[in-house]
Amino acid sequence: MPESATEALRVAVLADSDTRWKWGALTAHRIAPENAGQTDIRLDGYLLRGRATPTARQLKEVGVQADSLREVTAVEFLRSMARESYDILVLALVGGGVQAMLHGLKRLWEDRTDRPVVVTGYVGVVYEKLADGLLLRHGADVVLANSRQDAERFRAVYEGVGADASAVTEVALPFLGGAPYEGEHDPYTVVFAAQPSVPDSRRDRTYLLDRLVRHARLHPGREVLLKLRSKPGEHTTHIEELPYQKLAQKRDLPPNLRLVYGHMGEVLDRTDLLVTVSSTAALEALHRRIPTVVLTDLGIREALGNHHFVGSGCLASWDQLDAGHRPVPDEEWVSRQGVAAGGSPGGEGSYATAFDAARERIAKLLHRPGGLPPLTPYYTPGTAPGYLPGILARHHLGPDGTPLPGAPAADKDPGPVRQIVRRAARGAYRHGVQRVAPVIRRMGEL
Repeated sequence: MPESATEALRVAVLADSDTRWKWGALTAHRIAPENAGQTDIRLDGYLLRGRATPTARQLKEVGVQADSLREVTAVEFLRSMARESYDILVLALVGGGVQAMLHGLKRLWEDRTDRPVVVTGYVGVVYEKLADGLLLRHGADVVLANSRQDAERFRAVYEGVGADASAVTEVALPFLGGAPYEGEHDPYTVVFAAQPSVPDSRRDRTYLLDRLVRHARLHPGREVLLKLRSKPGEHTTHIEELPYQKLAQKRDLPPNLRLVYGHMGEVLDRTDLLVTVSSTAALEALHRRIPTVVLTDLGIREALGNHHFVGSGCLASWDQLDAGHRPVPDEEWVSRQGVAAGGSPGGEGSYATAFDAARERIAKLLHRPGGLPPLTPYYTPGTAPGYLPGILARHHLGPDGTPLPGAPAADKDPGPVRQIVRRAARGAYRHGVQRVAPVIRRMGEL
């Protein structure tokens, strides 16, 4: 912890996609404990090199500034942690990445008690792989749960396998906020929040696009927006094999239907009805009291994630929306999700205190007598000998968290040739995902 009120708290965030960078950086600001009434922090960002490493455009769209930001491999990051001194480290990664870093850091800090407080969590709704994802995150000092419901589920999983559940700390999604909805805009605006991987089939995505087109034609006085997460060739947290942009090129779109990018909060500023399959954007809209619909057209299924919204009062079909249906959310359900907390959206009420418990826990850890104990993940070579080594090897780490021989060396200033090679490799991967793989899949279905 900084020694004086004028010294900034030092925080590092390691993220593997644009959405996780957004969550991690905003979370860092939310959970930083006050130091003599101040919450100034120095934020250093590390972007884990991989298929979803965000582009400059994606980072700009996220809109979160860092004092420094650079791309690293897992081993390069660990080497940075050996050189740098931080108060808090936020791991904003997929579960396997978190587990690998926990073991790498455990090995790195095995003789240190002045290590940073390690924090992790989820970027949005947890609707699949609950036990798998949670146990891969176990071992962090703080595991953030974005709602009361998630906190209860997380503790039940840890306690059910005999793991320490004390790290689970209830907070809320860090990017909620914005002005509460005050009534219809002119023109009335319907926004469909697309998702990269839900649904994943061409048939289902084509169906949703056709229904959006139909809604726009049935309501020519409305503005209908297809809100997209990324441009073709870019990747976010999930792989998008069939971008809606590509599907839309083959259709004669009505003049009141547009494809838009940009910050979701800015789009919600002019939204009268938010429609999605299961996007976290639904929670952002509900927090601002914007009418929100989670579609049932493709069924209510775990694979779609819309089962999470059972009991919300938001489930409806395109037929109902075409006929003028306006959803009414269930207040108890909304409250359990940590949105519109206390019935006062836009950052007021209990949402403003949603991160108090996390700040208090981190402050206690930073001032813990004798420093912090070693990291103790649930998975070890003894408890998961057939699972853990593979996870660590994907990040060039051995079973004990030590970098394997031949792991990528530090690359502080890649030359122009290497930058070109990296871009070409990513482009080839994305081309394979978005162009070649769907063709092979269709051929296999013949």
